[in-house]
Amino acid sequence: MGSPLGDFIRAKRDSVQPQSLGVPDWGRRRAPGLRRSDLASRVGVSVEYLTRLEQGRDRNPSVAVVNALADALGLNPQERDHLRHLSKITGGECIAHTRPAPPRRDVRPSVLRTLGLLEPGIAVVTNRLGDILARTGGFESVARGSGLLDADPPNLTRYVFTDPRARTFFADWDEVADERAFELWCGPSAASFEWFTAELAPTAGPDFTRRLDRHVVPRRGPLRLHHPSGCELALVRETLELPEDAQQLVVFLPADEATARSVDGLGDRASGRLRAV
Repeated sequence: MGSPLGDFIRAKRDSVQPQSLGVPDWGRRRAPGLRRSDLASRVGVSVEYLTRLEQGRDRNPSVAVVNALADALGLNPQERDHLRHLSKITGGECIAHTRPAPPRRDVRPSVLRTLGLLEPGIAVVTNRLGDILARTGGFESVARGSGLLDADPPNLTRYVFTDPRARTFFADWDEVADERAFELWCGPSAASFEWFTAELAPTAGPDFTRRLDRHVVPRRGPLRLHHPSGCELALVRETLELPEDAQQLVVFLPADEATARSVDGLGDRASGRLRAV
């Protein structure tokens, strides 16, 4: 059985073009990407040790090995952070010895007041599982008619993978799906694992499990929406991490003038009332 760390190392090794790292082309390869022997040589470990890491038979690489892997694979800063996070998950540092409490679903009063100051803008408070815990009237106007807020409580991850309307609402559904799968690795790992294996995976199907195993670090460009009213929206996202609560405050800003005008039109029909779970 593999491990999150091993899955990520193998996925990145398969995706690397050897020429980009200055690795000589030794001719036809049985698999795409970097050979295991080439990566082991660059890291300074044996092929046997790298094989154990990828297969999940060794789950406690040293900090030096993790950093060497990041250098050898040419990881960007976000990918390096993810590699370090997965090494902690795989080594058991992020998993409690007792049954984990469910992710926090209440929003602190000061965060709610901050959210209220953003009205009539588009903003939402979520946790890593995708639970929508509080939102502005502006967010409701953008989500209206998409089905995103139909569930009680609404959950973005479940919506993306199980509601057919999501594939129309999100113009770049594949990228959004990659983001949602990636976010699950960034949350409290034990609680996340219990939720997405017991509740989400059985209904989300292979689109979800394939992305979960690939560990694609998302690009996070502008969010493009096909609004049910017929307008096209492009929104830039700014995220404020709330590490004490394992939550995020996300603000959506129009990326262009056409979106700004469309958002103003949608806002005319919004209630302007802050909503919290």
